[in-house]
Amino acid sequence: MPSPGPDLAAGRPRRAWLLALVGLVAVVFVLDIALGPVRIPLRAVVSILGGEVADSPAWAFIVRQIRLPKALTALTVGSGLAVSGLQMQTLFRNPLVGPSALGLTAGAGLGVAVVMLASGNAVGGWAIRALGVGGSWGLVLAATAGAALVMALVLALSARVRDNVVLLIVGLMIASITGAVVSLWQYFSAPEQIQEYLLWTFGSVGGVGGSHLAVLATVVGGGLLVAFASAKPLNALLLGENYARSMGLAVGRSRTLIIGSTSLLAGAITAFCGPIGFVGIAVPHLTRGLLRTTDHRLLLPGTCLVGAALTLGCDCLAQLPGSQTPLPLSVVTSLLGAPVVLWVVLRRPNVRSLFS
Repeated sequence: MPSPGPDLAAGRPRRAWLLALVGLVAVVFVLDIALGPVRIPLRAVVSILGGEVADSPAWAFIVRQIRLPKALTALTVGSGLAVSGLQMQTLFRNPLVGPSALGLTAGAGLGVAVVMLASGNAVGGWAIRALGVGGSWGLVLAATAGAALVMALVLALSARVRDNVVLLIVGLMIASITGAVVSLWQYFSAPEQIQEYLLWTFGSVGGVGGSHLAVLATVVGGGLLVAFASAKPLNALLLGENYARSMGLAVGRSRTLIIGSTSLLAGAITAFCGPIGFVGIAVPHLTRGLLRTTDHRLLLPGTCLVGAALTLGCDCLAQLPGSQTPLPLSVVTSLLGAPVVLWVVLRRPNVRSLFS
């Protein structure tokens, strides 16, 4: 397997791609703010974002207080999920795993189930009606606690299990167990409680704002900083753990950092926004196809930008039906992400060759 280093020989075209992706994110970001049940001209949206006095106070309120936080959340969610997926695919050398591979999403779902299904209809119903899906601190803290519990278990096991494949199987089993517990809980719950929990599982970026958005952005930003600091270890792991050790890499410490970063990203995003599927699996493949590199010094920023653009674009598509209630974001990301994964598998049956 070739080293990722020579990929930098074509650095200029790839940096041009990165600049183009920055422009694409900016365009889709503004478009996402412009779309919605209330029609606001694009020129007015740009003026409001630029700090100018709006023609309509109602337009200014909608843009600044509702749509801008939603777009910022989508940008944060897309970047975080995409980078966590890239790290998981590199660590496990499996291009079909995503942020949920270690059971973090299932752990967050279990925490939310404890609030919605065990504490009664009033708590869950109030949270969704008053603050939106994922808007209640009770739901956020419960989901974070569930994801953190699974993260602690996985980190403890990673210190004892040296084989990444075995660790991946352990993560999948943890996800299966927590999923079974939630399903059993749903079976004995009232229909109203089940409906509220299902609303959370659809995923949404519309219920995050104010202090919630600040906390989400801080946690995701920290996870991204750890991920960017792990670029060289990720490149070394592409060559195999034995070769990485021969290069002087502390594989155990690097693996702990990568798992910790992924846990922060996936756990926080799932807690605040619910499970959003296929972004973490599909975006790394799209980025490798665009940049034609395996060097994580370019892949990490590229994956951030592609993930942000894709999630913002999916949020735009969710607004297109024109109704007062947009489509669930997770449905749109799955409809777009699943064909990408199928294309990867059908185009290159030996999916491990994607890392060469």
